[in-house]
Amino acid sequence: MAGDIEKRKSGGLRAVDGIVLVAVGVVGVIVAFWVLGAVAGILWGLIKIVILVAIVVGILWLLVGRRRS
Repeated sequence: MAGDIEKRKSGGLRAVDGIVLVAVGVVGVIVAFWVLGAVAGILWGLIKIVILVAIVVGILWLLVGRRRS
């Protein structure tokens, strides 16, 4: 009966599993930086538009205020 039991390999990662895990991690980091960069770019674009609109409104307000006085 003792001969019927098969010895199994250790439960650790195989080399292929480790390589796949590292590859998935690298791709995940690249995608995360790409997404964060896109979000930051959109937010920065919106901030620039708000600043530009505020400057234009401020200039128009000054011009209209001088015209009335």
